[in-house]
Amino acid sequence: MKELNQVTGELLVLVEKMMNEYKSRRESGEKGDFYTEVKPFADEVKEKNDRWKEWSLNWIKESKPKHLHLPQIVNTFDNIEMLSVHCFFPESSYNRFISHYQSVSYVLGTQLDELNEK
Repeated sequence: MKELNQVTGELLVLVEKMMNEYKSRRESGEKGDFYTEVKPFADEVKEKNDRWKEWSLNWIKESKPKHLHLPQIVNTFDNIEMLSVHCFFPESSYNRFISHYQSVSYVLGTQLDELNEK
């Protein structure tokens, strides 16, 4: 569970980075360059996100936490993938981005709380 705790924390940091990136792109109006910015960042996130999903699904099956369920893990995984790319594009829907960001932050934060309780 130590690895899950660590990768969850790392994803939370990356999600904050996505929010900051998105805000600065909205202000500047500049899109990220696909090969030098978007792809390397999305690849880094994907590598952590894949491990997080696998470990989280196993953790939920074994530990049966009170406040998290399998569909939330799958949705959070998908939302993280989407945010990691959309954060570089100022034309991405603001409300949709914020909604996904809040959802992801909630699930990751709740998971860290549950992991640290045990």
